[in-house]
Amino acid sequence: MASATAVLPYVESWIAYRAWKLRVPGVQYAVWFDGRVQLSGAVGSADLASDTPLTTRHLFRIASHSKTFTATAILQLMEAGRLRLDDSLETHLPELVDASSGIGRVRLRELLEHGGGVLRDGLDADHWQHARAFPDEGELLAMVRDDGIKAEPNSRFDYSNLGYGLLGLVVVRVSGQAFGDYTDEHITSPLGLDHTHAELDASRARDYATGYSGFHTSLERRPLVHVDTGALAPATGFASTAEDVVRYLAAHRQGSGELLTDASKRLQQRRAWTSAPTSEVSYGMGLILEQVAGRRVFGHSGGYPGHITRSFLDPEDQIAVSVLTNAIDGPAHELSAGVLALIDAALRSPARRSLTSSLTEPGDTSMFEGRFAGAWGVRDVVRLGDRLVTLSPGGPDPVAAVDEVEVVDDSTLRVVSGDGFGAVGELIRYERDPVGAIVSVRAGGGVTLWPYAVGEEFTPPFPPSA
Repeated sequence: MASATAVLPYVESWIAYRAWKLRVPGVQYAVWFDGRVQLSGAVGSADLASDTPLTTRHLFRIASHSKTFTATAILQLMEAGRLRLDDSLETHLPELVDASSGIGRVRLRELLEHGGGVLRDGLDADHWQHARAFPDEGELLAMVRDDGIKAEPNSRFDYSNLGYGLLGLVVVRVSGQAFGDYTDEHITSPLGLDHTHAELDASRARDYATGYSGFHTSLERRPLVHVDTGALAPATGFASTAEDVVRYLAAHRQGSGELLTDASKRLQQRRAWTSAPTSEVSYGMGLILEQVAGRRVFGHSGGYPGHITRSFLDPEDQIAVSVLTNAIDGPAHELSAGVLALIDAALRSPARRSLTSSLTEPGDTSMFEGRFAGAWGVRDVVRLGDRLVTLSPGGPDPVAAVDEVEVVDDSTLRVVSGDGFGAVGELIRYERDPVGAIVSVRAGGGVTLWPYAVGEEFTPPFPPSA
């Protein structure tokens, strides 16, 4: 996958620009394929007050990614013959035998698939905005005894953090281990995931990226503290790094020989429900199944006060992507999708359209590549597989509007395909200094652009109009 490897430096450049443009405090990211982590990076700040640069070793609360670990633990215990997926909840949590809500009769399979009809977060869920502590085991059981069910089990998709908290209690009762001890011994340690933990680790307090509020109602961000998630750790408590997450997801690919048998992986990755009647997003067992950049992927997203995260694996080409952000409005969804879109564009290299009768493969095009800015925005010239293209890094989808170009001579490109509203057929002319460095670019359409680096205050070098 040489084309995928070649595009990774631009992936970093695109993430850096988008993170800066959106004023996200920090973004940590990783890409895995061909059997190893191919890209691991971080931009921005781990803590704005101290101006601490974010690194690839800072920890993020990956929130609902936790459900993938819990589902994996349940399936491991199933493989060991210690439980059955059709066991009722009360089989392992006898405190719920006489629960008036009937939740004790819900099956483990239904909880794994969010088909148990269980309340999402309870009648008082202000632990999600730090108005109260997350529930402990006793509180969780009390929350579901009388008011735990809102729909007939196995009748529809009802995402439930409470349901996964209960599955975590099942792991504890069946294994005889604390939840974090079980996942460490059977999931994270075997994979060498040294930076992945089931709950807040006080001994590593300085390693956590500070989480921040969003711009929903304020022009400033405020820091949000990290707290224990109590009995909901199996639903939302995990902390990790992007690098660890892609290695973890890669272990769920068929044939890896890790974590589960292939039969259990197929079961976990099988669609049980769609999230809505017309939605393309569906759910398996602890895994979201969806289409990203035209590819079928599985993984999970996560939202914790101050952190938004998203990770997935394309099982066909075995590409894993993880993006972690430390703001409650962090763009992890769009950034992760954009990363896969760029890799996909480099790998697929669709048939090239040209205005010329003969077109040779572009050789070394580095002398034309770069980021350029003008009054109307920013434009990148970048190599995607066997194509040299121009695109805008400013939008959420980096390949939404791509113009393919060909080399005319050492100072000229021609736009050979793209949207007809643009400048198809026109020339892009480069002005260089005596040593060959780019001074400016007269883009298709005749507008001048200048070299630009992320974070620069840029003003076109023309006098303001009267």
